[in-house]
Amino acid sequence: MKTALITGGAQRIGAEIAKTLHDNQFNVIIHYNESEKEAKTLCDKFNKKRQNSAQRIHANLTSINEINQLIESIESIDLLVNNASVFYPTPLDSCTPNDWDNIMNINVRAPFILSKGLSKKLKETQGCIVNIVDVHAERPLKNYAIYNISKTGIKTLTKTLAKELAPGVRVCGVSPGSILWPEQKAELEPHKKQIMLERIALKRQGSPTDIAEAVLFLANANYITGEVINIDGGRTLHQ
Repeated sequence: MKTALITGGAQRIGAEIAKTLHDNQFNVIIHYNESEKEAKTLCDKFNKKRQNSAQRIHANLTSINEINQLIESIESIDLLVNNASVFYPTPLDSCTPNDWDNIMNINVRAPFILSKGLSKKLKETQGCIVNIVDVHAERPLKNYAIYNISKTGIKTLTKTLAKELAPGVRVCGVSPGSILWPEQKAELEPHKKQIMLERIALKRQGSPTDIAEAVLFLANANYITGEVINIDGGRTLHQ
């Protein structure tokens, strides 16, 4: 039985990744920060299906100390999914150094530290790292400068670690297009959603299942490393 750690695994795409991996005979470790209730509910559901197959671990990924504690708590691991991310607008005329630190620390620094810290344990299992990137790593989204830069960073991190950790650990990425509509500060107006859908070749959003299945594929694809797969319905064809 393999073990997977999914950061930000309690909600949205992260929860679907956890579910798909669990359904395919992975034991799962669900990392969360603020979503304790959702993490507990998910773990309880998984453990009812298969006893002692899921656990939850809290860590604030802006804290290096808490990331290191998370690393130390992992005994054995086959798959690390760096999914946790923050997304909100940072227009150039109003963004702050705190915005930079918050987004870059969670979206880039945390995956780097986790990957580095767990690399020895992953080598022991000939394991894999899958980073969740974004199509905006290649095609920047206006008013989201810091987020765009962070996702370009994790795309480069994916390819860099693929070289650094080979041949013992494979490192790949999944780059989602429009999967779930943004929430809270990043929420879109209906007409902007329609414009976005018109730019997608398949004329529709994807689903979290599409991302989760891509993660599962890469976890089992023993001769793929350093690749980042776009799961975007052909959106990049029109940009």
